Amino acid sequence: MTSAPSVGQPVHTQAVEGFGTVTITPVDPAADSALIHNWVTQERARFWGMGEASRELVQEIYEDVDRRTTHHAFMVSRDGEQVALFQTYDCAEDRVSECYDVRPGDVGVHLLIGPTEGATERGFTGALMAAFIGFVFSDSAARRVVVEPDARNTKAIARMERTGFVLGPEVVLPEIDLPEVYLPAKPARLAFFSAPEAASATA
Repeated sequence: MTSAPSVGQPVHTQAVEGFGTVTITPVDPAADSALIHNWVTQERARFWGMGEASRELVQEIYEDVDRRTTHHAFMVSRDGEQVALFQTYDCAEDRVSECYDVRPGDVGVHLLIGPTEGATERGFTGALMAAFIGFVFSDSAARRVVVEPDARNTKAIARMERTGFVLGPEVVLPEIDLPEVYLPAKPARLAFFSAPEAASATA
């Protein structure tokens, strides 16, 4: 996950039985910012931390991500329909590194499921999670997926447990105040998912 993927070119396609084909494509900041803005400013996305952002700011944020080699953002489609925003990052190059002992091959992820019309589809998030984990571990250097949802987001934490993540400690991610990015301090709950071969090697 250290090389910058090409905008607009799918980086992962996976058929999930009974669900459909999941395609992961790098975010195009100009083309995708309106949709992302619509998602992140809804009340349901309050833990994403961008509720007051303008569309222009959303585009600027993802342009900054696009310039980085350690952080990446992706749009996720199911059978051609955009359904989620997925981000990966090198834990050693992120503020989370101040909160735990980073191991080689640790890949951090953030996930935002887009709003859907009608009744909630059973198994929807689980199917997407399976595709995301498959994508992360398609990189031979990846050994463990790390998530740090807001500690108050009990729904997301329970979802991670159901997916097979092992819960770690509660931490406080430090404030980041730089000219190009500002992130407030955040209470978070760490959780970890090891690659199958990595898990068996430590058993």
